[in-house]
Amino acid sequence: MRRVLFWMPRGLGLLFAGFLSLFALDVVSAGYSFWETVAALLIHLISTAVLVVVLALSWRWPWVGAVGFMGFAAWYLATFWAQFPVSVYLMLAGLPFLLGLLFLVDWWYRGALRMLPPRTRPR
Repeated sequence: MRRVLFWMPRGLGLLFAGFLSLFALDVVSAGYSFWETVAALLIHLISTAVLVVVLALSWRWPWVGAVGFMGFAAWYLATFWAQFPVSVYLMLAGLPFLLGLLFLVDWWYRGALRMLPPRTRPR
C-alpha cells in the first residue's frame, strides 16, 4: 500500500502534465512564423511547467502536491468557468483535484506511519 500511495499520484501527475501539454500543439498549425510559434508554445506550456515544478517538489513533500494540484483545479475553475462543457471541467479540473487528494492521502499515510512504534511499521 505504501508503494502504491507513493507512485500512483506521481505517475498520474506526469501523465496529466503530458496530457495538458498536448493542448499547446494547436499553435503549430496556426500559421505563425517560427519565432512566433516558439513564443506561443512557451506561453501555452507555462501551466504545464508549473505543474512539473509542483510535481518535483511533491516527490519529497507530498503536501506540496496536494496543495499544488488542488490549487490548479481551483484556479482553472475560477478562470474558465462557464466557457466549456462540463466534460472539459471534469477532465481539466477534476483530474488534478483527484491527484491532489491522492497526494493528501499519501501525506497523511506517511504521517500516520511515523506515529507507529518502529516494530509495527510496515516495510
